[in-house]
Amino acid sequence: MTSTADARRTVLVVDDTPDNLSLMSGLLKDTYRVRVANGGERALAIARSDPQPDLILLDVMMPVMDGYEVCRQLKADPGSKDIPVVFLTARTDQVDEQFGLELGAVDYITKPISPPIVIARVRNHLQLKQANDVLRNHNAFLEEEVERRTRDVRAIRDAAIVAMASLAETRDNETGNHIRRTQHYVGALAKAMAALPKYQDVLEPETVDLLYRSAALHDIGKVGIPDSILLKPGRLTEEEFAVMKSHTVVGFEALKSAERSLHNTDMSFLRYAKEIALTHHERWDGTGYPQGLAGEAIPLSGRIMTVADVYDALISERVYKPAFPHEVALQEIAGGRGTQFDPDVVDAFLTVADQMREISRSFAD
Repeated sequence: MTSTADARRTVLVVDDTPDNLSLMSGLLKDTYRVRVANGGERALAIARSDPQPDLILLDVMMPVMDGYEVCRQLKADPGSKDIPVVFLTARTDQVDEQFGLELGAVDYITKPISPPIVIARVRNHLQLKQANDVLRNHNAFLEEEVERRTRDVRAIRDAAIVAMASLAETRDNETGNHIRRTQHYVGALAKAMAALPKYQDVLEPETVDLLYRSAALHDIGKVGIPDSILLKPGRLTEEEFAVMKSHTVVGFEALKSAERSLHNTDMSFLRYAKEIALTHHERWDGTGYPQGLAGEAIPLSGRIMTVADVYDALISERVYKPAFPHEVALQEIAGGRGTQFDPDVVDAFLTVADQMREISRSFAD
């Protein structure tokens, strides 16, 4: 008996002989919707039209374009490559059969045909295609769902960064534009360094993006510094500066606590945020704070952030200093190469110096 599902399935029969087309149409028409093509070009046009056939029965020996070439083009086209092709041919040589299957056909039936065998094979291949379609659609749904959830996680991550950075802004007499500038400095520096063979495997695009976003939290620990020190309109005493330096550890511990609360959730951006918060005042020669780390013992994220932060401090006005011109800031950064700063980061900075100046102008206070 003909099922409703079978009636909706379309079988395309391709043969240059009218009698063969009539034979196959008569055999299949009571069970399936049958379309016919008497040549390769016509077959390709039908296969690429909407609705597409669910199965193609394809003769090999045809003028102009033989069945092998039709199959080759069908499988090369993303729009038709999933339509199962069954060769239906008078060629009985094993080499021909092997060649047809290697082109991507799912079956090879030789003439003269056995009607029960043809009907059974058509039914089996259509059932298999239906199962494959269901699986393919399910996989596509899963991929879309993973992509949607990934977007949600990234949105939550970005919202968390903005919220925490905004909190730091409310306590600091530095403006929010300082945060934006340093973010973009870090992004530009990381991209420049990613082009170097030494850092290609370390600074992948996803890592560069995370560094850019995490840079906004470099001074999050300042929320734990008393206003009398944080907002003091002048230079700090030695004792006050010792308290101010603790913002690195305060920020690190706050972010570490946040990371702990997330349990097994993938929030890898907090790894870089922690590194940056803790180490962006370390120096290449080991005389920085809070741990006195030296050289490559300082995480790369912290070494990049240090240069970005110092450059912005140099070109910005403070109660204890005027804003330095861009050229003077460049000289200061270059002068700290190998002492205050990682030489590789300084070299990268100098290659994107013009970009740094444009960033500072775009986000001027």
